[in-house]
This record gives sequence, structure tokens and C-alpha cells, in this order.
Amino acid sequence: MIKKAGMHEECHMRNQCLKYDICPMTLVQEIVSGKWKILILWYLSYHSLRFSDLKKKLPDVTQKMLTQQLRSLEEDTLIYRHVYPVIPPKVEYGLTDLGKKIIPILKMMHQFGSDYLEGDSNKKS
Repeated sequence: MIKKAGMHEECHMRNQCLKYDICPMTLVQEIVSGKWKILILWYLSYHSLRFSDLKKKLPDVTQKMLTQQLRSLEEDTLIYRHVYPVIPPKVEYGLTDLGKKIIPILKMMHQFGSDYLEGDSNKKS
């Protein structure tokens, strides 16, 4: 759940943020902070997945941590959880319309990672 926080006084865009109770950058940092959240969003950006599918894609995450991260993303309305009324229970996770808005940012992060790996990090400006 997103907590109310004071203004980010050091933000260079502070004048544009005065209408908010929290700095938008601080808000985004709170939403995506967590070791696995960005990867969860990335994997869900292509299609909905079951818990077990996410666990397979993130083999180093514990079941408890994955559950916590999914609940947090659901609380922040970036993902949805759909429980099918079948036995055994079937649960799927996917991006909400709001969650889909982060896909371009994730793609830019992926591109940055590719550029970094290809040596752009060694070039000085």
C-alpha cells in the first residue's frame, strides 16, 4: 500500500509537483521497490501467468516472497488476481490497465540493459 509521504524537497521538478501530496518519483520508487516487482511486471507484460509459472521464471524467489510481492502489486492496482472456480484451484495474475502503462518504461529499462552490456557503459561523454 502506498503511504503518504512529504514532498521530495530535493527534486529538480519540485515546482511541477507542488499539487501532489507525494513526489511522483518517490511514488514510483515505492510502487516498484522490491527485489522481484520489476521482473514480475516484465513477465506479466506479455500475458497473464499462474503463480507456478511465475515461480518457474523466478527460481531464486521464495514462495512467501513471491506472494508478498504479488499482493503488494495487487494492492497498488498494477496487477489483478483472478481465481477460477475449479478444483484444484486455478489462480492467474495479469496486468491491469494501469499496470500496462508501465510496459514502455520496462522496455526502455531492457534497452538500457542491452546497451550497457554492449559496452555503452565504458564510453565517456
